[in-house]
Amino acid sequence: MSRREMSMQNLPRAGRWTIYIALAVVFAVACAFLSNWQFTRNEERSAQLALVAENYDAPPVPLAALIPADGEFSPADQWRPVELVGEYVADEQLLVRNRPHGGTAAFEVLVPFRLEDGRVLVIDRGWVPPGDDGPGPDTVPAPPRGVVTIVARLKPSEALPSSGRSAPAGQVPTINLPFVAESVSADVGDALEVSAYGLLVSEDPAPATAPQPLENPSEDPGPHLSYAIQWILFALMGFVFIGYVIRTERRHRREDEQEAGSLADAPREPAGGRRPQRRRDRDAEDEDALVDAAGR
Repeated sequence: MSRREMSMQNLPRAGRWTIYIALAVVFAVACAFLSNWQFTRNEERSAQLALVAENYDAPPVPLAALIPADGEFSPADQWRPVELVGEYVADEQLLVRNRPHGGTAAFEVLVPFRLEDGRVLVIDRGWVPPGDDGPGPDTVPAPPRGVVTIVARLKPSEALPSSGRSAPAGQVPTINLPFVAESVSADVGDALEVSAYGLLVSEDPAPATAPQPLENPSEDPGPHLSYAIQWILFALMGFVFIGYVIRTERRHRREDEQEAGSLADAPREPAGGRRPQRRRDRDAEDEDALVDAAGR
């Protein structure tokens, strides 16, 4: 099938080029949307890194300075260290399953901590590896008993999993504090702070054994900025490609016109179907002249 018989080629030239340009514009709009989305994610990631840099190594303060008894946790205070004095409620310990630590689906250890003023804050003491058999770890180091002074960094409550996955008894699928409050006794759950929990930094007195400490937050800004620039380049490449298609089509059209012109200028056969005799070439004429001269 020739280029002239193609469906797009049957359209008028202006119509085809309008379609080409419209496709390039639609592609560029989609790329611009994706680029803006990546720029937004890059800004969010930059804000997270700035928050970590500002709060992570701040001096510890009492919990009431960041979360008053009648107030809630502010996202701006994430990673701020607090100093707490009280006792662990070891009997209400819970495990958070499927947490990525040590290259495996580990468990994080949650233990409610009752402060001297009666408030209860969930403390994430670290992680333990999965056991060889059964749905839980083989061993979980116990928290220190009696009055303990701990330092922990605050983090907000997590969302419940959208998949609706559950967990066996004594475990939770995520650190959703309202769900944790329902998973412990009423005495502890009623006093539990449900807007934030603490990532353990230190315990005094320190226990003989403890879970593996949680990793520091990543300082990687992520690939969002480079992805945003790539989407801008893709949008420009769309226009370059459409320009190439239009240029190629114009070249093909000129070639077709030249081919048609060459056919029109070619000599036609006579009506009788006989072709005109070719002119004898110069060499043949010279040979005939030599033969004639030799015969005289």
